[in-house]
Parts: sequence; structure tokens; C-alpha cells
Amino acid sequence: MPSLGLRAVIAGLFCLLAGSAMAEPSVPVLVYHRFDPAKSGLTTVTTSAFEQQLDWLAAHHYSIVPLQSLVQWKNIPQPAVAITVDDGHESVFTQLYPILRQRHIHVTLFIYPSAISNASYALTWAQLDEMVKSGLVDVQSHTYWHPDFRQERKKRTPADYSAFVDMQLARSKSVLEQKLGISVTMLAWPYGIYDQDLEAAARRAGYQWGFAFAGGQAQPGSDPLAIPRIPVSGGLSLSGFAALVAK
Repeated sequence: MPSLGLRAVIAGLFCLLAGSAMAEPSVPVLVYHRFDPAKSGLTTVTTSAFEQQLDWLAAHHYSIVPLQSLVQWKNIPQPAVAITVDDGHESVFTQLYPILRQRHIHVTLFIYPSAISNASYALTWAQLDEMVKSGLVDVQSHTYWHPDFRQERKKRTPADYSAFVDMQLARSKSVLEQKLGISVTMLAWPYGIYDQDLEAAARRAGYQWGFAFAGGQAQPGSDPLAIPRIPVSGGLSLSGFAALVAK
């Protein structure tokens, strides 16, 4: 029979291993905006850089999981990563979508629908519809026209501000659902601005999950209406990308 001291060491090792096995999973939710064949910028990643990042993820055995699966926190492989793209720039269709089809990768687009088929830089409804029907792209809300809620609060009366917030959240959800025949349950906060009042408005509008613009990795215990994401900027080195993902 092991000595008392040895039994204590064995018990300690067992507790350590059990604690590691029960540790909550954490997943980096990456945020992109625009893609370009040659030029990079603060919110623009070159197509080649994005493909190198995907190659790095594959080489390090990361699974790219749909955001809809991630928020359920069921059977999430480790390591894993989720990919989101904000705004609805036309390069999502011309540059990103061919890569998704080639590699069979799933992403979530957070769209503000006022720009779709209106702004010269934006996607069209036909392009969004094609991507949704591919099964590789999920479309969710980024409010109706991407306002800065802090500035809007300053210049409006409390009642007007509350009505404005409700309109931005409800109208975006309604338009996306009607145009694309989808269910919108997720929201990405413009500029990462959120507070308790905004979260309450999101719940009233029917959103179940909300996503911030910055922060660490997502975990099951994250605030469901302020799940952290990690922005990926242009010009980021591959080692810099690796450091972002591993944080």
C-alpha cells in the first residue's frame, strides 16, 4: 500500500488532471471586414494573407466551426476558431467567397442592410442570397445602418434615443429575414459599443446572442450579448496572427 505521502501526491495529480479535463473550452472568434488582392489596410486583409492564415490554422489542427454551433457550446472540438466578417463589403463575394467554396469553410457575415444593393462598396441582395444558399455563409445583423450609439445618445432625447435603438435592431432583423428567408438571432454591435440598456433592447428585439468588436477568446461563461471577438487587421504578420489566435 502506498505511504500516506505518496497517496497525497497521487491524489493531487488526479485533481490536477481532472481540473484540466473539466476546464472550459475557449475559442477565438475572428473579425474581418474587407479583402483585397494586393492592398492591405486597417480593416483590409489581402487575399493571400487570409489564405496563409487559413493554412496556419490547418497546420495547427484548428477546426473552423460555424458561429451557430459555437454559441450552443456542444461538441466543440479543440482547438477551434470561428470566422466572422462585418459590414457587407463587395469583396466578401468577389474575394472571400471563392476561397470558402474551394476550402469548404463556414463564416458568419454581420450585415447592416441599409447599404445592401444601395452603397457602391456593398454587396447586393442577389450576392447575399447566393452565399446563404451555398450553406457556407450565415447572415446575421449589424444593426440597420451601423450607428455610433454613444453619439446618438448625446444628440437625442431619452425617448427618441430609445426609439432609435429599437428601430435599428428590429428593422435590421426584419429586413434580413424577409429578404433572405433566414432566422436572425445574432447581433454584432457597431464599433463594439454596448451597455445594459442596449442589451435589454436587443433582447426585446429577439436577439439571443450579441458580439463585441474586441476582447479575448469566447467561453461558455461569456455574456451571451457581449461575446468577445478578435479583430484581424491588414498587414498583420503570420506570427502576429498566431499570437492573436493563441491569446
